[in-house]
Amino acid sequence: MRADDQITDRKLEKADFNDIYDRPDPRAYYDRLGSLDYAVPHHGQRVFRKVLDALDVDSPTVVDLCCSYGVNAALMKCDLTLDHLYDHYAADQVAHLAPEALADEDRSFYRSRRREAAPRVIGLDTASSAVDYAVHVGLLDAGASDNLEQNDPSPELAQIVGEADLITVTGGIGYITDRSIDRLLDCTSPDRRPWFAALCLRTVDFTPVADTLARHGLITEQLDNATFPQRRFADDLEREFALRSLAEQGLDPTGKEADGEYHVNVFLSRPREDVAVAPIDAILEDLAPPDTASATNHLLG
Repeated sequence: MRADDQITDRKLEKADFNDIYDRPDPRAYYDRLGSLDYAVPHHGQRVFRKVLDALDVDSPTVVDLCCSYGVNAALMKCDLTLDHLYDHYAADQVAHLAPEALADEDRSFYRSRRREAAPRVIGLDTASSAVDYAVHVGLLDAGASDNLEQNDPSPELAQIVGEADLITVTGGIGYITDRSIDRLLDCTSPDRRPWFAALCLRTVDFTPVADTLARHGLITEQLDNATFPQRRFADDLEREFALRSLAEQGLDPTGKEADGEYHVNVFLSRPREDVAVAPIDAILEDLAPPDTASATNHLLG
């Protein structure tokens, strides 16, 4: 490989949004990602609400990984859509508010739209300012910024994870790996394993995570023949990065990434006895986009 090829390779990577992930409030987050038609929380809302219904647990506890400012929590706990959130943070009346004044506005905004059967949601993200904001405005019932790629969870986080009924993640796999998942599930009891629902970019191989889940007694199913758009590519370099990553896995980007958007797969991991009662396509019935074949499922791990 020539030196100039190495330079080119370093430029082929997923776009970096670190500058918007850990600010005192979420306005830049929604503005920047909204400009790229960031849609995966909308699809996560549809998946997670159906999974929570299937769990059939009174007052369920959800641990949301890579939670940022609590967008998934807002869509699980409130009668809101992702478009409502984009409109809220783009509105003229919040544009010039100081972060604390916006937090006051948000506490009222989310409280007035809270669903009667809202789950308890615990957020985990290394972006501590984002987590603190989501806790402050009542989206997260508790939050932690432990870096599980590097360290074991704190005793406080370990206790919370041990109470979880469902662990969720939309797009965070890749930023976190099977190492974090292993440390999380070490906090759970073999006779009380939480379900694990993930929307994972097709550019990221989910197999190591599925293998780790399997070691903890959770069988992973993938919803086949149904993917969902995550967001548009930020630029041509990101598009080339995505297409190269898919080619390395032998995946066809036609009708998905080739059209300019990341797409995610949907995975659901549960104890074997729960899988036997209802496969993933029964739980996530009617979620397949209208232009795809009927969804089927297969096992990983």
